[in-house]
Amino acid sequence: MADIADPRTASASRSATGALASLSLAMFLSSLSTSIANVALPTLSTAFAASFPAVQWVVLAYLLAITALIVSVGRLGDLVGRRLLLVAGLALFSAASLAAALAPTLPLLIAARAAQGLGAAVMMALTIAFVGETVPKERTGSAMGLLGTMSAIGTAFGPSLGGVLIASLGWRSIFLVNATLGVAAMLAARRFLPAGEAREDQGAGRGRARFDTLGTILLALTLAAYALAMTFGRDDFGGLNIALLGAAGLGAGLFLYAEGKVASPLIKPALFRDPVLAPSLAMNALVSTVMMATLVVGPFFLSRALGLSEALVGAVLSIGPVVSALCGVVAGRVVDRLGAAPMIVVGLALMVIGCIALSVLPAVFGVAGYAVAIVLLTPGYQLFQAANNTAVMADIDSNERGVVSGMLSLSRNLGLITGTAVMGAVFAFAVGTGEVGGAAPEAVAGGMRVTFAVAAGLVVVAMGIAMVGGLRKPK
Repeated sequence: MADIADPRTASASRSATGALASLSLAMFLSSLSTSIANVALPTLSTAFAASFPAVQWVVLAYLLAITALIVSVGRLGDLVGRRLLLVAGLALFSAASLAAALAPTLPLLIAARAAQGLGAAVMMALTIAFVGETVPKERTGSAMGLLGTMSAIGTAFGPSLGGVLIASLGWRSIFLVNATLGVAAMLAARRFLPAGEAREDQGAGRGRARFDTLGTILLALTLAAYALAMTFGRDDFGGLNIALLGAAGLGAGLFLYAEGKVASPLIKPALFRDPVLAPSLAMNALVSTVMMATLVVGPFFLSRALGLSEALVGAVLSIGPVVSALCGVVAGRVVDRLGAAPMIVVGLALMVIGCIALSVLPAVFGVAGYAVAIVLLTPGYQLFQAANNTAVMADIDSNERGVVSGMLSLSRNLGLITGTAVMGAVFAFAVGTGEVGGAAPEAVAGGMRVTFAVAAGLVVVAMGIAMVGGLRKPK
């Protein structure tokens, strides 16, 4: 980590290393808190005598809070000071984790998880924004790769850590761990992160920019409606889903109209016309949609088509996060050495090869074919992420790092949410039944082939965006 910082003095080296460590821990915690709660759902259903759809809100409340508020908290960090807000977000995350651990009822647990999600939104939005203030510009890719690695480790480590804690200490212990680590991250952030405060430029005759409350409310409601549309009744996309999508579309229109009228908008309309940012957000969403297919389709294929036990399915699914953790920093260093723009295309090309491999190899070589395909796909994803984040953040004005970082994280989250619904629907259509769990092995294998052929096509679209628009340098 110290070589990523590579500052000129020993004291600066310790400070930069500490800053990267605190940012890495914040990124790790935000990912860990998603996956560690998933494994607790059956236990929570028994503990609170609640239905499975009810306890699913323990996960959904966390994800909705992040999705709805991540851009707004990024903008707030630009206005009030990023270190101040990140420390506050870590404090909220820790307090909400403790409240979740002590929650006597399911509704209170869900409310605590929503508050925890707000803290996590701050953590996700501002960790990427802080990179420009903690490492030299020529090592931005390495830092982005490190953060990607920590996110992958958190996602991969959550289920196993959660299972051990629940078995030995009970479900409350998974939230106590979050609270403890959150306090450690908060203390590290206070100690090591640069204390730069709000730097919003003041125009002639104008005071400090105000926070866009109306835009925040409109965007939060719009994103929440979209997320709910994609998650409610995944096996039956009905009238409620359509109504929520309509509400999201209306909200998006109102948000864009409002942003064009206020003096200090949440998202400046000019950002949507940026020749680097706009294509990067689109590519990020497409790539995340594709990656979600491995989590949605992979378990069904491994269990139904290949007949693996639950334990073996879990072991095979862990290959992706493990490879991601191993190659994240390496991908970042490659980006620093060879440049972000060309590595975006190289990463996407590797992903196309990986998707084609997932469409073909598992049906021929079984588990070995699946593993090889994942080993091809995952490094491409990590390379794309490091290069894309670096390309966006490298030349962003310091006054907009928070909101742009939030937009990057939002595009990823929206891609994951969309991928759950869309790629799941493609898979079910290809299998030929909505009851995929009871489908014949041959039908599931056919669904796997079609789904990842479609996924390869989506990545090709992302490559087209990269080559047409995403490689242009901002003026």
